[in-house]
Amino acid sequence: MPDHFHWLVELENCSLRRLMRETKSLIPREVNSYSGRSGVLWQQGFHNRALRRDEDLVKMARYVVANPLRAGLVEKLGDYPLWDAIWV
Repeated sequence: MPDHFHWLVELENCSLRRLMRETKSLIPREVNSYSGRSGVLWQQGFHNRALRRDEDLVKMARYVVANPLRAGLVEKLGDYPLWDAIWV
């Protein structure tokens, strides 16, 4: 997706707050060093949703995988270069 991303993560020994803080710290350094530019990459905050049942996980995984299709970036799921899921 050109303007956002979705993750399905299982938190083990890390809080979501810490994971996002580290992600929002490390990725801009890599992007800026690769591109030679600096600037703001992330918006403030993030949205999260806790999944409690396996059915919720499958439903959310299918939503994430189909997001480029709904956004009109591809005509079929397999056309999106970053899709890779067992949930379809």
